[in-house]
Parts: sequence; C-alpha cells; structure tokens
Amino acid sequence: MPINAHPDYLAAEKKYLECQTDAERILALEDMIRKAPGHKGAENLRAQLKTRLKKLKEKILTRKSKKSGKPGIKKEDRQIALVGYSNVGKSSILTKLTNSNAKISEVAFTTNEPEVGMMSYQGVQIQVIEIPSIDSDNFDYGLANSADIIIFIITNIEQISKIEEKLKKSVGKKIILMNKSDLMTENEKRKITATLKSKYPKYSPVVFSINSKENIEELKEKILENFEIVRIYLKEPGKPVTDKPLVVPPKTTLKGVAEKIKNGLSNRVKEVRITGPSSKFPNQKVGLSHIVKDKDIVEFKTN
Repeated sequence: MPINAHPDYLAAEKKYLECQTDAERILALEDMIRKAPGHKGAENLRAQLKTRLKKLKEKILTRKSKKSGKPGIKKEDRQIALVGYSNVGKSSILTKLTNSNAKISEVAFTTNEPEVGMMSYQGVQIQVIEIPSIDSDNFDYGLANSADIIIFIITNIEQISKIEEKLKKSVGKKIILMNKSDLMTENEKRKITATLKSKYPKYSPVVFSINSKENIEELKEKILENFEIVRIYLKEPGKPVTDKPLVVPPKTTLKGVAEKIKNGLSNRVKEVRITGPSSKFPNQKVGLSHIVKDKDIVEFKTN
C-alpha cells in the first residue's frame, strides 16, 4: 500500500479485491490507476498497476480467441443450471441426468466452458447446463442468473451461503444437492438432511450420491415439481392415448391447449372430452374455458 494514499484510491483498491471476474478487475484497475498517488514515491505502484492491467486484457483477448466461432447456448422452454465449486461432481451429475459427455476429472477446474445436455423425464424435455466452477474466471453469471432452476451442488453446508452471495441477481428457483452421500454414515445423512430441510426449506434439498445413484429419482421428481408444469395426454377419436405429453403452463385452458397444438385449432373444435384430475368423471364433456390439470387426457373433436 502506498504512503499517503488518498481515501479514493483505497476505496478503489478495496473494490478491486472484491471483484469476481476479470472484466470487473479491469474496470477496477483502471479506476485505481486514475486515483493512484502522483508523487515520485508511487512510481513503482503505478507501473505495477499498468502491467497488471495489460496482462489481464491479454488474458481476456486470448480467452475470446479460443472461444471464437463457438455458438451460444440457446435457452429452451425449461432450463436448469448446475452450479458449485470445483470437484463437487457437476460433470458426473450432468452425465447421469442427460445424454452429455462432459469431461470428468479429479483435477480442479476441468470444465472451462458451459456443457449442455437434455434430460428426458416422464415425457418432459429439460435443458441442463453445467457451468464452470463458481470461483473460476469462466463462471457464466448470465446463464446462472437467467436459468429457470439453479441446482446448488455442494459437498458441505458452508458452500451454500457463498453460492447465494454470488447469485443475488438470479431469478430461478433453487434446489440444494448435497453430493457424495456414499461417504457418509446413515446417522450423518439423517443429520444433514434434517439441517438442510430446517435451514433451507424452500430449496428442495436432496442428499445424493452420484456413485450409488442414491436419491436420483427424488432429484428428478423435485426438478419436475419446481417447474410447475402440466402434462396433457392427447387422444384422437377411436385411437389410443399418446405416450408423449403436451407440456403447458399451470392454469392453461383447453383453448390454450388447442392453440398450442396448432394455431386456429380452437376455432374448429366442436366438442371436447376430458378424463383425469380436472374432470368430475371419465370422458366428461367440457367447454374450451375449462382449466386443465397435470396428467389430464384430452380428446378434441373438430369440424
């Protein structure tokens, strides 16, 4: 720290130390250079700051050059972001949930850019993105902040508050996934589960093991629950019910279902029959204003 440093410089230095990305560090360093002491005794300091700034800019240019030409990640209707520190099992979990071939290694920071896969569960397609370690310069705040669901993958409870601090701008729902339960005793698992449910009840905590696949079905169920989706199974007159559901948001009417199948279809509907949670009895005749529920079977008769 320079002698007789102005409070403005000290504030800029403090801001630099709190930066999370290289882009933020560049802006902070430029501010430090502007506010650095101008006397002769601070010449070395100014030179060091300028050298540091130059190296950071070169680092970002090199990274951009390596990534140039790589297409961006298109957001699907349902998107999950896997976040956490290095070596907590993000890549392994991505491969178990999806068809991805993510790199798996015990070496820290193996994932340098987002990895994408598609999870198919009970007829629902969900995009899953593994984001590089949250404490690396490659962590993508944009993807994490915009995802519909963020899964905190942790190996100790202390990591939760640190991840929360970094994701204050995120809008998605949260799920806590305590990985490596195969290394715990049954008593330890019970205690950790109770603690997570007590402290983070809104985060749908799951104690999980990628090696034993313990609670993988529970994780998938909680993912589906957090999307609050409604699956509609269609049936044409005289034909069996479709295997693959039509996925719609909660409180969707039958008119909305018809329009999702095909624009203008609702204008051609002359009769609708429904069987399932929203019907009073099987094959109930209802109107287009009827609100569907998850796992309803719908049969449209058209002109």
